[in-house]
Amino acid sequence: MSEIEDRATGKEVDIKERRRRSKKIAFFGHFDSTNFGNESTLQAILYNLRRFQPDAEVLCISTGPEAVAATHQVKAIPMVERFIGSWAPRKRTLRRVCIALPAEAYQCVKCLMGLRRTHMFIVPGTGLLTDAYGFLGWGTYTLLRWSLIAKLCRCKLLLVSVGAGPIYSARGRWFVKSILSLADFRSYRDNSTLQWLAGIGFRADKDRISPDLAFSLPEPAMPRRDAGKSPRAVVGLGVMEYAGKYSVAHPTDKIYSAYLDSLAMFAEWLLAREYEVRLLIGDLGDISAKKEFLHLLRDRISGCHEQQLIDEPIRSVEDLLAQIAETDLVVATRFHNVLLSLVCNKPVISIAFHHKCESLMSAMGLSEYCLNINDLKAEQLIEKFCDLERNSDEIKWSIREKTSQFRAALDQQYKIIFNEMLSS
Repeated sequence: MSEIEDRATGKEVDIKERRRRSKKIAFFGHFDSTNFGNESTLQAILYNLRRFQPDAEVLCISTGPEAVAATHQVKAIPMVERFIGSWAPRKRTLRRVCIALPAEAYQCVKCLMGLRRTHMFIVPGTGLLTDAYGFLGWGTYTLLRWSLIAKLCRCKLLLVSVGAGPIYSARGRWFVKSILSLADFRSYRDNSTLQWLAGIGFRADKDRISPDLAFSLPEPAMPRRDAGKSPRAVVGLGVMEYAGKYSVAHPTDKIYSAYLDSLAMFAEWLLAREYEVRLLIGDLGDISAKKEFLHLLRDRISGCHEQQLIDEPIRSVEDLLAQIAETDLVVATRFHNVLLSLVCNKPVISIAFHHKCESLMSAMGLSEYCLNINDLKAEQLIEKFCDLERNSDEIKWSIREKTSQFRAALDQQYKIIFNEMLSS
């Protein structure tokens, strides 16, 4: 055999050996490229996995596997696979026998096939531990099924910087507690999650508090503002479609309407004082809310202020970060609009719709700039904004210090997960 053939054979053996020794890690979540908060979480953990385990084999179990595979170049499969077409018997008992039981068996088999030779099953961040949007799909029952199959396949089950709540039903509480009890590692993104879990009877006081994973996005990837782009101060205004399910079990539309009215009054005030207003969204589902907001605002302002409104498409995390970078201050509702503004070192007011928003602002030392969506008033928002602007230099310094601490804490968590636990 020639020297060239020897080398080729050696490389082939080396590649096979690396594949044999590489670890397979499965990530589970509501990832489909439409929610930029969830996408930033997935981007962050994939980036850090590559830092610690560059040869790891990745599987993503998600609600939008095609989008995940195309965006992140990893193997992806659906959380739930369709079992049967539109036909279903009318009688309930017959439906259970002919549809429900075979479908459940089919889903379990698909889970087993997906998790073969997997070393770790990780739920990276996001707020999956809730029953606000039901149990199926990306709900708690689906996560429980995958968690049980993961343990059956001898995977280590990790819940990493996750959020929880609200949990309205007895069945939801049982599902959440069961998932948590199965885990080999648990950490929560905030203290308010611990309080929710204590409220449903789960003892989590010995578990870790670790910041939201989006704080560990790579620093070099953070865009910088083009200083000469606008002579005016630019305010980022994040608008969100709000169903109210995270606040009350049976919401009404009144809160959402009042919220949009208050934002329109606030934007009118900004435009009258020569600020530019850049509209931000955190989910493709927010586009309709943005249109409704613009309709309200245009009824209030004259045409001369139209040029101060900036409404550019946001289709990805990169688009969102680039637009946040072009702002001076931000007022936002979606949790990750607030969080990514902090990552970009922008003074921010949070319009809180969930306990996670209040907990984040408290952890950043910015509780006074957190307003509740359920009783939002434009006058109060204007007052807080003026205060935020006055203290912006000091607030930026504080944000920089806190985000640096959060990055260090997450780096330590990644070392535990991807070095210690994966090799044990």
